Amino acid sequence: MFEADNIRDWRDHDVVDPGGSKIGQLEAVYVDTSTDEPSFASVKIGIIGRHRLTFVPLDGATVAPAHVRVAYPKKQVRDALQIDTDGELAATDEPGLFEHYGLAYQPGADGERRLARR
Repeated sequence: MFEADNIRDWRDHDVVDPGGSKIGQLEAVYVDTSTDEPSFASVKIGIIGRHRLTFVPLDGATVAPAHVRVAYPKKQVRDALQIDTDGELAATDEPGLFEHYGLAYQPGADGERRLARR
């Protein structure tokens, strides 16, 4: 569980891996639509003028005054699905994103999306 008083306050904070290596900056938090709990974060990576967004699960994530530490290594996060900074996570991309991290994917009872941006 991602613990923070207000997850929106963490936008633009550094995201680091378990070893403390900077991955990028937190762009947004995606909640699980079945529980409304934080589930994934989009992370801005790349160099100025060539930024992209990648995604990382928030299970096991912790917050500190200057960063969010995720439970996944930098390489795995950077190898995950990426979209343009003004793009959207497509519903059809959700199963592959979960699979990349070895997580089970289950759409809603009526086939609705699993993730929603907050």
